Amino acid sequence: MPVTTPPAQTPRSRGAGSLPALRAIWALILREMSSSYGRSPGGYLWAFLEPVGGIALLTLVFSLTFHAPPLGASFALFYATGLLPFMLFSDVQAKIAQALIYSRALLAYPAVSFLDALIARFLLNTLTKLLVSYAVLAGCLLLLDTGARPDPARILEAYALGALLALGIGVLNCYLFIRFPVWAHGWSILMRPMFIVSGVFFLVDHLPEPVARLLWFNPLVHVIGRLREGIYSGYRPDYVSPAYVVGISLCCLALGLMLLRNSYRDLLAR
Repeated sequence: MPVTTPPAQTPRSRGAGSLPALRAIWALILREMSSSYGRSPGGYLWAFLEPVGGIALLTLVFSLTFHAPPLGASFALFYATGLLPFMLFSDVQAKIAQALIYSRALLAYPAVSFLDALIARFLLNTLTKLLVSYAVLAGCLLLLDTGARPDPARILEAYALGALLALGIGVLNCYLFIRFPVWAHGWSILMRPMFIVSGVFFLVDHLPEPVARLLWFNPLVHVIGRLREGIYSGYRPDYVSPAYVVGISLCCLALGLMLLRNSYRDLLAR
């Protein structure tokens, strides 16, 4: 079978208008929706079942060990406030890190830029995780006797911080994974203990001072702390620093975009 090559076209100029970019992003989103959720049994159902199963397991294990959760009256809600933002960061940054590899064939066309691939993956996966989080948290608040009084502004701030962090880390890793393939394995190893050291099933401010001071440098600790502040009205984690999370996120994002802009075509041609 003869191999077809993309027709020669003039590279798209970002200043020429946003409509071509929006069309490319929408096409990439539809493609990912079909490949990620349209080919597996249950489709989007698994996106809901995964966190629900994790929360149920944590609830079962810790309710057999402790009489009450560290905050509130519901084990399920407490572990949901840790697991959901962690999964948002973990899954979204992983998808963004593979964006160019996933769309390698389409990036040969001048009508599709590397920014389109990054934006499409970020939007689809972030919105999916936000929808899942809303459904799970709303279910906990409506169906369980939690005694919680949510603050929507704090909750939105926490998810915005988590999404921005996932974007920054994901874009930087998008370059590093292609430029240094061994880094993909190294990052996978580094991510394994993150579930333990991010405050998913404990409160950082209840730990001894030296341990809490060390965990402060993990930006996910701040994201989870802010979400719990938004769910539990009486909880005030003084250690949370949105500026720290934003600073790390923007630095990683700027560096990743600069590196990709200068070399992404050469990297994909390897």
